[in-house]
Amino acid sequence: MRTVSGFGRQVGRVLSRFRPRRSRPVALVASETSTVERRPLVSDRLGEQRHAGAVLDQVDGTTCGSAVLVALAAWADPAEVNRLEAPRGKSLVGAGFGSRYDARQKQVHGETNRFWPQALGTTPWGAARWLRDHAPAAGRYRVRLVDDASAVDVAQVIDTVGTALAGRPVPLLVGSFVPRHYVLALRADGDGWRVYEPTSGQVRRLDLAAVRERRLAPVLGFDRLHAVLLPS
Repeated sequence: MRTVSGFGRQVGRVLSRFRPRRSRPVALVASETSTVERRPLVSDRLGEQRHAGAVLDQVDGTTCGSAVLVALAAWADPAEVNRLEAPRGKSLVGAGFGSRYDARQKQVHGETNRFWPQALGTTPWGAARWLRDHAPAAGRYRVRLVDDASAVDVAQVIDTVGTALAGRPVPLLVGSFVPRHYVLALRADGDGWRVYEPTSGQVRRLDLAAVRERRLAPVLGFDRLHAVLLPS
């Protein structure tokens, strides 16, 4: 059975036949981003992620997308980490890094949800817009829905994400019939990806066979891949 995102992908393919053809955006490669001095919050080391004694997990059940966006912003620009370690102004003042990290997630959650109810999380289009408006150093991203009932579509997504990971992390949206949870693919690891999973605050290895076979839950909590945010 197709997910709602799979149906959306089908509809998009039909509509694309009536649109003028445009060249596909090309993902950045490592050489284009290697000049930036990185101070990431989340490393690509497997296991629990900590910074200044705090576990880098999502603050509540609706902020997985916000945790992923903060991690991606910090990967792209050390100013994001500096904001959390030595905050200026009142918005992120707290007792310690952990408090400021939680407050930052809530702040990002509010910024990504202009009209969408915050209780329902973050839409992928809201996440892409937030990166454009608030984390320009990360570069622009576009939403690519996934029809995981189509082996051809999944193979295309796996190849495209693999290429993108040579230059930038890639947010993934997973779920059941409906999208439910954001994670962040950090880099390729053999026939798999290293993925930051914000519920646990861990980096885990995801086998690509699990993506093809729709059995992501043991690693990411939900079985179905709904969408990816690709560099554009």
